[in-house]
Amino acid sequence: MTITRSQVLKEAKNYAFITIGLALFVLGWSAFMTPFEVTGGGVAGIASILYFATKFPIGITTFLFNAILIAIAWRILGTKFCINSLICTFILSLFFSIAQVLFTHPLVDDMFMSVLIGSCISAAGVGIAINWGGNTGGLDIIALMIGKYRNISFGHVNFAANVFIVGCSYFIVHDLEKLVYSFVVLFVYMFVADYVIDGYRQTYQFMVFSKDNEKIAERISKDLKRGATFLKGYGSYNRQESDVLLIVAHRTDKAIITRIIKEIDNSAFITITKTSSVFGKNFDTLKL
Repeated sequence: MTITRSQVLKEAKNYAFITIGLALFVLGWSAFMTPFEVTGGGVAGIASILYFATKFPIGITTFLFNAILIAIAWRILGTKFCINSLICTFILSLFFSIAQVLFTHPLVDDMFMSVLIGSCISAAGVGIAINWGGNTGGLDIIALMIGKYRNISFGHVNFAANVFIVGCSYFIVHDLEKLVYSFVVLFVYMFVADYVIDGYRQTYQFMVFSKDNEKIAERISKDLKRGATFLKGYGSYNRQESDVLLIVAHRTDKAIITRIIKEIDNSAFITITKTSSVFGKNFDTLKL
């Protein structure tokens, strides 16, 4: 199989963004949360708890845990996924090792603000890494392996495991306030990570009922270089046939499409709904 220059450049671009995302993940964790002995979920959470108890470096623990999980998952989840996970694990562990030397004190003195900022930065970093094909290993690997053989939700496995990990931190830190902040980290992290991941790919579906649908479709094609589909509709009240215009677009085009419709037919009836996934040309690639 011949590897082209464009494929090499694409992979280089992907790993550049993955590296940036993982760097942000480590920054939020090491510079804002670890100095206060506040943790979150995942392998990084386990590594942090062990660090609080033994002062064993988080970077080394993260690498060892993920390496063992990757070795177990190699035949189950496939070579490509595991090689990618191994690369991400190495980058993540390296950053943790560097960050623990650089950040011995929190960048923000107030614990609540530090936890809030740190969890947001970490979650945004993970969202960026995942959007470009990376991952942080750990619980993702465990959840995927369980999902191969059991009809259990990926999200449920992750959530239950993360709650358990955060709960265990109390037995090391023995501080109820820090335990509460750790749960704050968990929920903020989940919300922001989902927002970054879903927001990056967010698409909208427009259903336009207008006598000027031909003009609207032509204008969208001209201004946005985006296609549209005509569907045949039949009114239950007036018993007349009409064309319904169906448009699927990225979030960046939403305001422009809405403005075009308003300019051409201000009385048009429009429904706009968020779509969870769109696969095909100019959108995501179906990977199942």
